[in-house]
Amino acid sequence: MGGPGEPPAGTPEGAPGGGEDEYRSVVFDESFVRAARLQEYSARERIADHAPAVRRRPPLHRALPRQALMLVLLIAVAFATAVYMGVRHPYRAPEAATVDPLRMTVIPLAPRSAVPGSADPEALFAHSPAARFRVGAKGITLPADAPRAAHFSEGQVMAALNIAKEYVVASSMDPVVLAGGAVSPVRLLLDPRQFDQFDQSFEHPAADGEHAPTGWLIRFDPRARLADRGIRVQGTLRATETGPDALQVTADHTLVYALKPAGSDAPARVSLFTVRRTLTFRFDHGDLRMHQTVLAVSSVQAGPLACAENNTDRLHPLLAGQKAGTAGPAGTDPYTRISATALCGTLSPAAQPRVSGTP
Repeated sequence: MGGPGEPPAGTPEGAPGGGEDEYRSVVFDESFVRAARLQEYSARERIADHAPAVRRRPPLHRALPRQALMLVLLIAVAFATAVYMGVRHPYRAPEAATVDPLRMTVIPLAPRSAVPGSADPEALFAHSPAARFRVGAKGITLPADAPRAAHFSEGQVMAALNIAKEYVVASSMDPVVLAGGAVSPVRLLLDPRQFDQFDQSFEHPAADGEHAPTGWLIRFDPRARLADRGIRVQGTLRATETGPDALQVTADHTLVYALKPAGSDAPARVSLFTVRRTLTFRFDHGDLRMHQTVLAVSSVQAGPLACAENNTDRLHPLLAGQKAGTAGPAGTDPYTRISATALCGTLSPAAQPRVSGTP
């Protein structure tokens, strides 16, 4: 049996304590005997089985305390409940709110005579209504003071104005976009809820008021290219709160491009191409956090264009010396702040550069 020491169940009841009992070290109670690893066989067992004097007993397996068992059971039940609720959630996740599709209008403006041209783009700009326009993004000016809003801070209003400005720059001044290249600089500024309409517009262009690429951005037919990257711009940006979670920005700009025929090494005459573009942007607080916008309305008047051309996918500018043929029913000047309603208009002579010696 084991050596001398304290009995496993403590000092036997009634036994004297302390170091006064000289026999304390050799007192063995029943618990001590049961806990012994070695057990002596009885005489009869040794005679019958010829076994050794002692045998080794297996260690006792102590049962888990009742509190520990209950804790394990509770953890198992909680884990099973979490798994069940995760697999079979009784509530549906809220669906993302949809947005109305972009409504767009693209109106070509046809000239009454041959398109004026010159070898010097600066001369054309100087003799056109765009003479005092600023160049590039400098022409898109922000209000000096952000308008007050009840549910948007001044910083949020200015952020909305800046996002709208970025969209105008990316969609009407980026040389890659203008040449019909990548559209990602424009797409990345849109709310993802408009991605489907945007992508469908470029995969399957249609003149249905919702799927014209030229309603989203400006891009030219490959036969025309920029003769001067200094695009002249003038216009305004205005912000208005329309609800507790709705901020609207209107961008109204006139852009003038100097274009020439593509693919010719010989000096080519340059002509001007004018676009009056009015865009309505909408923002909620989530759009402002994500630096994106919903383009709600797009209205474009552009010329010189031929009314017979399909300008849904790309704009097909008439270049220097070209004529439109049959023009539309009325004259429209994109430099004036009037709303156009015709499907095709006539480009007012006042919108063309006046250069002596040119057609």
